[in-house]
Amino acid sequence: MKVAVLTSGGDAPGMNGVVRSVARAALSRGWEVVGIERGYQGLLEGRLRPLENRSVGGIIHHGGTVLGTARSPEFMTPEGRQRGVEALAAAGIEGVVVAGGEGSLTGALRLEELGVAVAGIPATIDNDVWGTDIAVGVDTALNTALGAIDRIKDTASSHQRAHVVEVMGRRCGYLALMSALAGGAEAVLVPEFEPDPQGIMAALRESAAADKPHFIVVAAEGARISARELHEYINDAPGTFESRLTVLGHVQRGGAPLAYDRILSSRLGAAAISALADGESGVMAGLNGRKVNRVPLKEIVGKMRPLDPEIYALAETLAGLP
Repeated sequence: MKVAVLTSGGDAPGMNGVVRSVARAALSRGWEVVGIERGYQGLLEGRLRPLENRSVGGIIHHGGTVLGTARSPEFMTPEGRQRGVEALAAAGIEGVVVAGGEGSLTGALRLEELGVAVAGIPATIDNDVWGTDIAVGVDTALNTALGAIDRIKDTASSHQRAHVVEVMGRRCGYLALMSALAGGAEAVLVPEFEPDPQGIMAALRESAAADKPHFIVVAAEGARISARELHEYINDAPGTFESRLTVLGHVQRGGAPLAYDRILSSRLGAAAISALADGESGVMAGLNGRKVNRVPLKEIVGKMRPLDPEIYALAETLAGLP
């Protein structure tokens, strides 16, 4: 059997672990493996390269993706997808493993609907893919954000300031919520829940009056009140801390994947190959508890993993605001 692996959408730490695991799990079965460079766009352009045991060695600890990734508006069209199917057939590829977020997995489902055997792997730092507890890249990105928040808290305390920290998360506030909880932030803004700016400002005033050394707010980039808006609001309000704004941006995507993401990518990559070996197509290898399960792509596409309201309430409780 000849299979291909591609990484698509935004890069996530651990994608190289996926490529390595898929290749070596397939090669161990005597299969032929190719990597598709630059995602679905590379498929349309015929950018294929063979993968061997040695060619995927020494990549598990690197960030980014050795195969590259790109958006492909052309693949979003029926004509583009048909071209992709034809390109796979011309190359003799019988199965495809797709690593990426919900959009990438939607592309995998469209290929499956056209008769291609596919298996998906959730890989996105947003952790918004339905059907899995966590996606590849999330843990590393979360720890990157947490490290920045810890450092910001040090300088905030030195100057007795408020700091508003924006983390990634256009539709999903997982990174913001978890980094705020782990970082001991005083407030968090996420897209899923309505913010309480008056409550935040009241807490700011009381904290300043009590001579508290810092006030940290973590905001997802898609929060209903933006990090910049809150930062300016704080600076315009009398009797509160002076505010500074830090936008972490794409630094959260980069860097060497931590142990958890290296292990998770290894498990999910091998599970995707096992699904194809069992003749099961149109599924995603996802983590539920400690077990890797096969989740139908039809159940994933069009949904978003919800943010746990109990954890949101816990973050508010543990902030210890007056």
